[in-house]
This record gives sequence, structure tokens and C-alpha cells, in this order.
Amino acid sequence: MIIMRLVRYTYHSNESYGILRRERIIDLPLLMKIKGRRAPKSLEDLISSGWRIDEAERLIEETSEKKIMQISVNKKEATLKAPILYPSKIICLGLNYRGHVEETGAKIPEEPIIFMKPRTSIIGPDEPIVKPIFVKKMDYEAELAIVVGKKGKRISVAEADEYIFGYTAFNDISARDIQFKDGQWTRGKSFDTFAPIGPCITMSSQIGDPMNLRLVTRVNGEVRQNSSTSNMIFNVYEIVYHLSRVMTLEPCDIIATGTPEGIAAFMKPQPRFLQPGDVVEVEVENIGVLRNIVIEESR
Repeated sequence: MIIMRLVRYTYHSNESYGILRRERIIDLPLLMKIKGRRAPKSLEDLISSGWRIDEAERLIEETSEKKIMQISVNKKEATLKAPILYPSKIICLGLNYRGHVEETGAKIPEEPIIFMKPRTSIIGPDEPIVKPIFVKKMDYEAELAIVVGKKGKRISVAEADEYIFGYTAFNDISARDIQFKDGQWTRGKSFDTFAPIGPCITMSSQIGDPMNLRLVTRVNGEVRQNSSTSNMIFNVYEIVYHLSRVMTLEPCDIIATGTPEGIAAFMKPQPRFLQPGDVVEVEVENIGVLRNIVIEESR
């Protein structure tokens, strides 16, 4: 099966959204238009409409390859952007991998530990992570992120998959000096550019087994994190269950599901925090590589 991924992109200064199939992006609004369908204005609107990937598969099958080429662009000629820009909330989990719990010396949580990040922290692929001048200990965290597909409250584990639109890669950038000083996590994780997401959304029907996906972080090509979602303490369906007991989940909400061991703060013999010029790559199986460079905040 060819995995078709949803992307938001710009091409010749025009923004649109589409399906990344092989190395070409099929413009979904144009595909819908030639088939007499009305296209949602944005990728967020598409998700909120209850759209399904099999609708796109059917439209592509009904369209000639010549026409597909006319309404698509080469991925190398386009610029991929953050797939979701305006979530109503970004919900994050802490200490949700056994290896990460062990490296911190903490105890296995009985329930998910949650915190929030503002949407103003979102950036997309190849956009710079800005290191604030006064932050000395900036860290990475590779995460699988859930994109919520429909509104729900008190969702059971058995029903959770029905509320998941798809998945993307997420990098929970953290200022450890501020996080550890404050004793709570909001300020140290909420700076602008501290939530890289992308490069695409893989639909839940195409992701494979979300409880067995490889996660890798590379800094300047060096592997720092290498784990699997099978090492989660609370899996994606249990996370949806627990969170929906607390708050109403809405379309386009982003849920970052926690990071495995290997963060800079606990490296031995000493921490190796991110520095200006570093290139950070977060790769999630069946999603792709989220790449960002670190730059210093301008004075």
C-alpha cells in the first residue's frame, strides 16, 4: 500500500494543501474542483468536515494520470509548512516512556501527566528553532502526535480510534534551566518556535500500528533517541480516554504523546544541549522526517 500523507504547502508563493503521494503533492482543492466538489478552505477545515482518505483515493482513481500531473507539484519544488497552525489546544504528556522515566529517576505515573503548549509555539519543517538569549539549556524531545478528528468527551478506549484523524511528528523543545527552576513546565516549553510539527499528517487508517512505530532523533546526524511507541506507558487510545475525561477534545487538537529516553539533559558523562547551528531531525515511522535548524535569537 502506498501511504498518502496530507500536507500544507506553498508553491510559487501560493499556499494550499494536498496529498503527498510518492514524490508529488496532489492539490486537493484542485482535485475536488475538477470533480465538481466544493473544497474546504484550509486543512483545518478539511479535518473538521469529517473528510476521509478513501474519498481522495476514489477521486484519484477516477482522474487520469495526465490530469493528476497537471494538478500536482514535485515535492522538491514546494515548501512544506506546519500541517496544523490553529489548534484549539496543544496537549502534551510527560514521562510516558519507561526508558525516559528511568533516566530521570522518577516513578512510573499512575495516570498521564499533562501540560499545555500555546499554538504560538508552532513552526513547520525547515523553519528555525529560535534559542532565546537567556536560555542556556535547550533540549529536544521526539514525539508521536495525535491529530484529533472530531469533538468528544468521555471517550472510551475502545472508541478512541474513531476520534483520531491522524498522526504527525512533534518536537517538544524545552528550556531545561527554566523548566527545572520553575518546578512546573509551562514557561520552559512555551517559547515561540518550541513546537515544531510535521512534515505531514498520516491518516489513522494508513499509519499501521500506532503502538509499534519507530521514533528517532538525530542532532547533526548523530542518533540521540531511538525507541518505539511500544515503550509507551499509556498508548494512544488510553491517552485519548484519559484526556477526554478532563477536557472536551476538538477537531485539530494536537496531543503530543511523550518522549523516549535520550534527551540532552540526561546524557552521560554530561548533558549536550542544543546550540545555534545544530540541525535536529525527528523521524517517526510512516510519517517522515521533521527537520529544523537552531538559531540564536537576534539581539
